[in-house]
Amino acid sequence: MPSLVTRFHILILIVTLAIAGVAVLNIPEGYAFPAHWRGSTVDWLWPRNLALAVAPSLQLFLLVAFFLLGRALTKNQLAKTRHILDPALSLLLAVAAACQLGLLLSGIGSDIDMFRITAFGLAAILLVLAVVIYEAERHSYAGLRMPWPIPSDRAWKVVHRVSGIASGLAAIALAWLAWTDPGSGTLVVTMAGILGTLPLLAGLATLTTRSMQD
Repeated sequence: MPSLVTRFHILILIVTLAIAGVAVLNIPEGYAFPAHWRGSTVDWLWPRNLALAVAPSLQLFLLVAFFLLGRALTKNQLAKTRHILDPALSLLLAVAAACQLGLLLSGIGSDIDMFRITAFGLAAILLVLAVVIYEAERHSYAGLRMPWPIPSDRAWKVVHRVSGIASGLAAIALAWLAWTDPGSGTLVVTMAGILGTLPLLAGLATLTTRSMQD
């Protein structure tokens, strides 16, 4: 049976676990990652083992969730949504892997701030996505694909305008946070919140327009 989870997605999980292994070997057990600064003082610390377990655990949860979602969809629904869900899962897993790499670099004393680089990169992706979604024509490849249909041209326009504007605002907010550098913890929480909220908002907007039509 076709699945949303591919070998590439499994590979990203394996890479993340490998990064965690390298970190465990090179970072002392009692080390705590600075996650937030108040002025020049660190006021939020992540214990090493807890911090390194977050990304793989999140990835495993995503893989299971998308696997079950693929099983729940019909073949027709899966065919209509795969081109959105497949890259979405890849992006989510990649962001988690980048954050894991950020922990490794931070723990070994590297000057490369992978968290800010990831945040800026995600902000750029969201900005492009905002333009694409906002300008998408009905039935175009770039348009949103839901398991349920968007009932009318007007509803299509409303859903895509709302989703596009939300993605643009999220991109600006994330870029600003990355620029001001409040700490890796704030950036991670913000990225996770954005990636979880935007699909939910699009789904709610779609369902709202369907109820208005009814």
